[in-house]
Amino acid sequence: MRIGIAGTGRMGTAMGRRLLGLGHTVTVWNRTPHKCSALAESGAKVAATPADVTRASDVILTVLTDAAAMEAVYQGPAGLLAGEPAGRLFVEMSTALSQSKRALADAVRTAGAAFVDCPVGGTVGPATEGTLLGLAGGNENDIARAKPVLDQLCRRVEHVGPVGAGAAVKLAMNLTSLVYWQAFGEALALCRPLGLEPARLMELFAESSGAPRIFQRRAHDIAATLAGRDILPVKFDIDSVRKDLRTMIEEAQMIGCRVPVAERALQCFDEASRDGFGGKDCATLPAIWWRRGGKKDPRGRK
Repeated sequence: MRIGIAGTGRMGTAMGRRLLGLGHTVTVWNRTPHKCSALAESGAKVAATPADVTRASDVILTVLTDAAAMEAVYQGPAGLLAGEPAGRLFVEMSTALSQSKRALADAVRTAGAAFVDCPVGGTVGPATEGTLLGLAGGNENDIARAKPVLDQLCRRVEHVGPVGAGAAVKLAMNLTSLVYWQAFGEALALCRPLGLEPARLMELFAESSGAPRIFQRRAHDIAATLAGRDILPVKFDIDSVRKDLRTMIEEAQMIGCRVPVAERALQCFDEASRDGFGGKDCATLPAIWWRRGGKKDPRGRK
């Protein structure tokens, strides 16, 4: 199959490698051209513009930073919709407002193409392995058309409603995992004066009812950060966490509700970014709070 990818950051690159490994013809584009290098070395074709990605592909996946990037990449002078889009299928996989996905779907359909809103749960590892969770919004025919590609990237693809529903469910699911990093950091701060080894603490928390799947996957990384080591390669950085939390808060405001836990978590992560941690992996967040925690031993021991 001829597949295009616009946006070759960490996730777009991982998806591209997966699809190349399965024998697809993959054409890629990124605003920063050097970010296409890894996929080019693996056999992908590099397009000069998003419009060229459309011309070279039957299905186009977009994995972009935010709504502004989506609008520019789709509707700019040399955007995806300038490249003979009629009859093609666009699968928008960015984490963004549901309203932004609906507006983009209207533009794509006006151009004679099909549109599916399908953000995914998971990071680089699951993307490489084809075990993401796809949250698809759109009509049944378009999603059925996208399934052959999505099934090769995802362990499960769930049709959750019309365009925009995928975006809303993704934001909701991410909210719980992102605020968890702050909650866990505060929990660790309570333990810091006890002098327990980080690996031992991870084992104890893993046995508790407060250990979600994200903890089980990242416990080793968290222990490494508590011991002062960086997580490399970075899977999902703190500044990306901040962007997603801002989007969640805006989505909540649009439907007339508040998310005060997310609001407070964002303030904490903003503080971490100001202190120079914005480019660090999100699993570093508990260690940041741990280091800022109390040092006084409640048993009076020095």
